[in-house]
Amino acid sequence: MKESSSTGSDPRQPSTAKPYVPPPISPQDLPVDYAGFLAVVLGVIGVMFRYKLCSWLAIVFCAESLVNMRNFEADLKQVSMAMMFAIMGLVTNYFGPKRPPKAQP
Repeated sequence: MKESSSTGSDPRQPSTAKPYVPPPISPQDLPVDYAGFLAVVLGVIGVMFRYKLCSWLAIVFCAESLVNMRNFEADLKQVSMAMMFAIMGLVTNYFGPKRPPKAQP
């Protein structure tokens, strides 16, 4: 087998290579954080209607939003609020007063 490139005929020039620097993006131009929005909505539903599944899903979406955070200051406020609702929903569901039984006719 013949080697396709030899060290003497390499056309690349390592001295002119520059590292990639992404262009700056303003916070208004960033895409919407749907995971953070869903975490807040599911957390509120979990607290208000006492749905355990919504509270657990809010925790999952909080983690996803935390991992994919782009704008630290604004996203941290939203994630912390969603996490607070999710934890509050779980605490009220598991440690709060039990639901009254349904009235039978």
